[in-house]
Amino acid sequence: MTLPNPPRLLSLDFMRGLIMIFLVLESTQLYEHLLELSEGSKIHFIFSQFFHHPWNGLRFWDLIQPGFMFMAGTAMAYSLHSQQQKGMTWRQSFLKTLKRSGWLFFWGVLDYAVRPQSLSFELWDVLTQLSFTTLVAFLIYRWSYSSQIVFSIGLLILTEILYRYTRIPGFDQPFADQHNFGNYVDLLLMNKINSGGWVAINCIPTAAHTIWGVLAGKLLLTQKLENEKMKWLMLTGLVCLAIGYSMDISITPIIKRIATSSFVFASGGWCLFGLGLSYWWIDIKDHRKHLQFFTIVGMNSLFIYLFIEIVASRWFNGYIGAITNGLMGIINVPASLMAIITSLVIFTLEWKMCQFLFKHGVFFKV
Repeated sequence: MTLPNPPRLLSLDFMRGLIMIFLVLESTQLYEHLLELSEGSKIHFIFSQFFHHPWNGLRFWDLIQPGFMFMAGTAMAYSLHSQQQKGMTWRQSFLKTLKRSGWLFFWGVLDYAVRPQSLSFELWDVLTQLSFTTLVAFLIYRWSYSSQIVFSIGLLILTEILYRYTRIPGFDQPFADQHNFGNYVDLLLMNKINSGGWVAINCIPTAAHTIWGVLAGKLLLTQKLENEKMKWLMLTGLVCLAIGYSMDISITPIIKRIATSSFVFASGGWCLFGLGLSYWWIDIKDHRKHLQFFTIVGMNSLFIYLFIEIVASRWFNGYIGAITNGLMGIINVPASLMAIITSLVIFTLEWKMCQFLFKHGVFFKV
């Protein structure tokens, strides 16, 4: 049985805001400056965690997109529950979800479309991936827990089959960069291969992240005891972690760039464990101090994501950087410190934008 009017899930607001703050800081190039500054020191390893692993392995930054898609699933569960309480039919909810997926796809394509030389059609953005996983998660939302779990694992098995047994000449090496099935599909869809190894069909296995997020949300909506919910999340997360890392050393390598099944299990495990921990600390133990710093950004995640991807990267960062660097150059601030300060100034201004929207009740949604 589910709660008729569930309280707001503050741990979800926190995790979503935390993820977005990490992304905003990345867009300011703060991590690049810190990595360069720490070269040769003992803390260099820590800052390297804020960059994707080059291929086989798992770093902290490889968990950002899974967390983003997992949180979207959890939020979907709460949204659909609210729609049901308001008497919305399945068809009305479907049309609303279909519209949202359409907008996510549009913004995802637009993000990569405008290049200095010409327009470009690419499907590697997280929003285009999320447009697919959102629709899939919705279509099976009313299935039983076990059926949804089996379906999500089926997507991972399908991915294994496609990579291992689709023998396309030149693309018959399942876990080799530039020579796998995902690269072949990109040639068919976009007539290009991503130099970084990313593939568009990542949306198939990572749909499991959104499905598992939905299941986590549905669990939190039940009338089970709070500690029991937390234990289920954390224990399930540990099981997924064990499966993912065991597969990495035995069957399938953990590769984020092509979203191997072992990667989905490992990253999904961290998401489940992280939500369980946050739920215990924030919603159960009621530690809410300074939470608004994160929720201000998390509640306008679409706005700030599109801003840093489209506006900040193409104009805003350079404009602010010219001002701050010019002013600090007058007083001879060291270049390394200047770069870090500029990144923090950009972040502060972007956070202030979100704060302004929050105070005026403006929230960008699709």
